[in-house]
Amino acid sequence: METVGYGGWQRCVRLVSGNFEALVTVEVGPRVIRFGEVGGPNALVEYPAQMGLTGGSEYRSYGGHRLWVAPEDAAVTYEPENEPVHAYEEGGWACFRASLGAQRLEKEVRVRWEGEALRLEHRVTNRGEEVRTLAPWVLTVMAAGGECLWPQPEPKSHKDALLPAAPLVLWHYTDMADPRWTWGARVARLRHDPEAERPQKVGALVTQGYAAYANHGSLFLKRFPALEGAVYPDYGCNFETFTRHDMLEVETLGPLVELEPGATVTHPETWYLVPSQTPPAEDAACAEWLEGLVATRPLLTD
Repeated sequence: METVGYGGWQRCVRLVSGNFEALVTVEVGPRVIRFGEVGGPNALVEYPAQMGLTGGSEYRSYGGHRLWVAPEDAAVTYEPENEPVHAYEEGGWACFRASLGAQRLEKEVRVRWEGEALRLEHRVTNRGEEVRTLAPWVLTVMAAGGECLWPQPEPKSHKDALLPAAPLVLWHYTDMADPRWTWGARVARLRHDPEAERPQKVGALVTQGYAAYANHGSLFLKRFPALEGAVYPDYGCNFETFTRHDMLEVETLGPLVELEPGATVTHPETWYLVPSQTPPAEDAACAEWLEGLVATRPLLTD
């Protein structure tokens, strides 16, 4: 693993494949703090005021991509991750294990390139003495200025589909009339707006197992599992998206589990960055464009 300085930290692991690179923090986190083309813009958000900081008892998100557990809880979710990470290699993976905090939930992010696909495996291990009910929850925090896109359930006529297709979950601050939302028949969209004062968030069960973020003239594409019959948190969400003035999050979740002491739960994702892509404005054209890109970019698992 190549160790480089980045953003004020002296030790980040740099992983390169062809013209693409990913950087992961070692002094805090872990965070996948950069993902993009070599020499190109970072697809992930950076918070200048937090870059390079270490230690202390306050929670800092640092930007980039992180591993949490659901459901959200102030004591568990915002446990600081300001201490050094144990970085090692195993079976072709670059592995980054967070320092164990008071919650006794050991979090680890594993990363490896397979061609132009970046595979991530997220692990949560219960190092406590009691069973914990939780789900892996991974948040990819994107740079400002883009648009999140995800597929709607397959359109069918009323006579052919009497039962509901999937949940759409709202938060108390969700305003579905906010102009940042576009609710197409085949593609839903959430745009980042630096001038907007109120945050927005929704969750959904995305059975197609993908979501995307268009920015900087490229498309970030995330593939993730959609397990039939699984019980997902937050009223059944395996996907959520959140935005505020400085960023937009593309989040995925695993099923809820009763995690015994010493047991581990995992959650995979596969990332792609597709250059020179602009989402079509019209809904059907956008759906066909997305489906075409997804067809050759699968979720990679062993």
